[in-house]
Amino acid sequence: MTRDEFLALALRNPVHAAILDELHRLALADAWLVSGCLVQTVWNVLTGRPIDHGIADYDVFYFDPDTSWEAEDAVIRTLHARLAHLGAKIEVRNQARVHVWYPAKHGLPYPPLSSSREGIDRFLTQNTQIGMRRTGDGYEVYAPHGFDDVAGLITRPNPGANFSAANYAAKAARWKALWPEITVVAAE
Repeated sequence: MTRDEFLALALRNPVHAAILDELHRLALADAWLVSGCLVQTVWNVLTGRPIDHGIADYDVFYFDPDTSWEAEDAVIRTLHARLAHLGAKIEVRNQARVHVWYPAKHGLPYPPLSSSREGIDRFLTQNTQIGMRRTGDGYEVYAPHGFDDVAGLITRPNPGANFSAANYAAKAARWKALWPEITVVAAE
């Protein structure tokens, strides 16, 4: 699967287009629509399911050096207000402040990030290490592992920073129940 093929399939989900348009209008620093919602939309198209089947939420990353909860909360409230009409659960996270709360929530260290792409690089699975954003005349897609696993309905662990075999197994089991066609590569 090429970048353009992935992009065309992911944009079949109207929620994606609405979020991407709003992020572009707001001009949030280093803002991306990321992760499972993108891959799962493509899986849904490839397997003939409803476009939003199995999508728990839509993840938005941005990067603001202000790591206060108040600053992040203001962005969350703004996006939720502007996108409430979609009826979708949208999770917004400032990647500059993940290291502040992640260790307490997940029991794992989390070194500070310097960009949203670094946050994408730390995803639990390689197939979801994908982000999209609007540009002036199109879209930018960040996918360090490409799109072969997405097209092949494969999920594999990302053994990099913050990997948890238990979290991977839980995520893979949820996905396998929703998309029985996927191949789950076991964590080593």
